[in-house]
Amino acid sequence: MATIYKKVGENIRKIRKQKGQTQEELAGLARIDPKSIIEIEGGKRNPTLKTIKRISLALKSKLSDLLEE
Repeated sequence: MATIYKKVGENIRKIRKQKGQTQEELAGLARIDPKSIIEIEGGKRNPTLKTIKRISLALKSKLSDLLEE
């Protein structure tokens, strides 16, 4: 079973790709370091709720979509 952080990363990656965005584009829109996006998507970094919200806004996606299991 994947950890919640790994699942959030997978959800971010899936939605980002559906929107046709690169990791760098998402990072710029969310005002987050591109390395952080890479680590979050890979489940190697545990993002804060504030960071998840910024990513959600940048993806124009519901916060719940990023958090669903």
